[in-house]
Amino acid sequence: MIRIKKFTFNPFQENSYVLINDKNECIVVDPGCFNANEENELSNYIEVEGLTPIYLINTHFHIDHVLGNSFVAEKYNIPVTAFNSEIDMPAMAERSAELYGIPYKSSPKPTHFLAEGDTIDFGSSQLKVLFVRGHSPDHIVLVCEAEDFMIGGDVLFKGSIGRTDLPGGNHHDLIDNIESKIFTLKESIKVFSGHGPETTIGVEKNTNPFFT
Repeated sequence: MIRIKKFTFNPFQENSYVLINDKNECIVVDPGCFNANEENELSNYIEVEGLTPIYLINTHFHIDHVLGNSFVAEKYNIPVTAFNSEIDMPAMAERSAELYGIPYKSSPKPTHFLAEGDTIDFGSSQLKVLFVRGHSPDHIVLVCEAEDFMIGGDVLFKGSIGRTDLPGGNHHDLIDNIESKIFTLKESIKVFSGHGPETTIGVEKNTNPFFT
């Protein structure tokens, strides 16, 4: 059984997640910590809980989701895992940091890659990878159907969807992918989004104004 700890970091109020399995191993997803206080909040939690980080996974490489990549990768000696996009998303994150004037220690480039349909074995649980482009051209989500949850990044929010006006975004692709890949999952699945509160697929399917 996977436990989920949420942190909300950086000026963009981005949700970072630590997934914990029955062996006290953990996956750090989208670490957005960007100053010493936030780095300490994350690392202190990992230390107090006695966790061993074994993966650093990015749902996508927008700047607010990768600000803590360098810290996590170096502290725990783990590689960055993401989707292998045709677009140089790490370079785009660098430009975004400059544009917003945000201090950013460059993320290591991903060296481990996930693709549509891949399965991550994590203790006694499994996470399935879906490729859901639209908000960004490199976006994946992690789904654990057996345990009724999804780590959704910036695809689907409570009452909204990810913005598509950033470079590489595509509104039609996002709507189509949500309808064909997300809304075809069980309605009971809880969605842990990259910003804001949790929701469920059923709630969004039936009430989200982008689809009703």
